[in-house]
Amino acid sequence: MGKVAVIGAGSWGSALAMVLADNSHEVRLWTHKQDQAIEINKNHINSKYLPEVKLPNEIQAYHDLKQAVDGVSAILLVVPTKAIRGVCRQLVEVLDHKVTIIHGTKGLEPGTLKRVSEMIEEEIPKKYYDEVVILSGPSHAEEVGNRQPTTVTVSSNNIAEAEKAQDLFINENFRVYTSPDMIGVELGGALKNIIALGAGISDGLGYGDNAKAALMTRGLAEISRLGTSMGANPLTFIGLAGVGDLIVTCTSVHSRNWKAGNLLGKGNSLDDVLDEMGMVVEGVRTTKATYQFAEEQNIEMPITNGIYRILFEEAKPKDVVDQLMTRMRRHEMEDLSNILSDKYSG
Repeated sequence: MGKVAVIGAGSWGSALAMVLADNSHEVRLWTHKQDQAIEINKNHINSKYLPEVKLPNEIQAYHDLKQAVDGVSAILLVVPTKAIRGVCRQLVEVLDHKVTIIHGTKGLEPGTLKRVSEMIEEEIPKKYYDEVVILSGPSHAEEVGNRQPTTVTVSSNNIAEAEKAQDLFINENFRVYTSPDMIGVELGGALKNIIALGAGISDGLGYGDNAKAALMTRGLAEISRLGTSMGANPLTFIGLAGVGDLIVTCTSVHSRNWKAGNLLGKGNSLDDVLDEMGMVVEGVRTTKATYQFAEEQNIEMPITNGIYRILFEEAKPKDVVDQLMTRMRRHEMEDLSNILSDKYSG
């Protein structure tokens, strides 16, 4: 089988490396931390990110990026959104051949609302790849690492590249669908983190399932509203990369964004929450990016606006939730009708 470099040895990068190793690929897991690479190679564990999971011997960790990508046929980027541009620039310095580029990062860039694939395209010359592939869907690293059944979606503007990624990952535990809607798949994975923060806040306040179900449902309407304005197919948001990922991220203790929201709902400050988490919470940056874009484009996103106020304007979570519950009356079907008419008009 082929050689694949996984760039980023966090929980998700490590879990996806395991899937690739199970499929008999030679897996090179790159980390910027030398001590982490030593631990993985010596003990076959990633104690900070997946402490309960034994990594296959076939996964070899690297600290040297040039060695990690030497002769590989595919590169999987799984680093935080804020690190994407910097890592891509490092890759350009060491790449000397064409590869399939896949990313599994769920976030947006504040200030530009660039999707991760767009950031990659801006940083890596096209001579090194055909089209970027996105891998997204309802998938906790902890469960993938324990080989529990998981289903995801891959998408690219080049269906042949998407199918290459599908072939790399699909096995009896990890089912992979393809989708032609790259914008929708990528936005669904990023924007659901905002709603997951809200779900955690709701739980932290002690509200029940009724409130969380309403927040998730109205949150999906916001995701669809913004996504279709950017060219996504609204049907994507009722699939794995939309409602599927939304459910798993809003309802599971494995979710970093839910955990962060839960702590905020209990009265902790954002700085204290991020310090306690010790890991990247993508929803925070994505909230800032989405709020800025929605303001500029005059797109109605009351849940996103409320979470932005909690994160960056020190609004009290209970006040924000109460305000959301007392907004003006409207007809629920207006949103769906408007979304569909925007997509299919003309």
